[in-house]
Amino acid sequence: MNTLNLSDVYKYVEEHISLFHKKRIDSIDNLKLTNVVKRKNPYLFKAKYVLTANEIVTSIVNAHISSNEETIFGDWLEGLAIFINKKVYGGWKSGIQGIDLEFDKDEIRYIVNIKSGPNWGNSSQIKKMRDDFTTAKRTLRTSSSNLNIVAVNGCCYGRDNNPDKGDYFKFCGQLFWEFISGNRELYTEIIEPLGHKAKEKNDEFLESYSKMINRFTLEFGEKFCDPNGAINWEKLVRFNSSA
Repeated sequence: MNTLNLSDVYKYVEEHISLFHKKRIDSIDNLKLTNVVKRKNPYLFKAKYVLTANEIVTSIVNAHISSNEETIFGDWLEGLAIFINKKVYGGWKSGIQGIDLEFDKDEIRYIVNIKSGPNWGNSSQIKKMRDDFTTAKRTLRTSSSNLNIVAVNGCCYGRDNNPDKGDYFKFCGQLFWEFISGNRELYTEIIEPLGHKAKEKNDEFLESYSKMINRFTLEFGEKFCDPNGAINWEKLVRFNSSA
């Protein structure tokens, strides 16, 4: 085990955080109105008495962005976690399906599935993770039958007061970052460098976002509004739901 040098973490964040912001911008630059309209519930907008194209467009785009950013940033945090663990324990990005990180500590091989937060999946998704852990253990033991393997679901934020799930452990927030680094306070120490050039990058994002909202509002009006400007709900529902 090596002691984590926080300057290495800060440097990694500063060098890689721009990738997160780039993917944010790319995700909206490549977005198509028709795709997001098909994924949203038109009945809900009618029930809420939504009257303007801009309100519908802003609502569906913001919902898409929120979900998409969680995925993008989750992937980015996974990379940070693997980098930190490699510095401390010599861990590596696993090549086994469903496993993100492997590392050895105190004669134990840890196999880790990394998620953003604790409430990431339904029962079938959790079952899939358990199955992946079982398969990974079987795979690793083909080359070393005496290998002591422990499975962990690591969550970058949040908490779980019952980490022992029987066939795996679930470490969230502070416990996860301490588990991969040996540093109990790392979960607070990494927050500051994440703001590196955040305002500058967010200004770029807002410029792209504003243009997209304006463009989508015009397109929505052309496709789903009557000549007098009223939303044509039948046309919208047919586009969204017709067989």
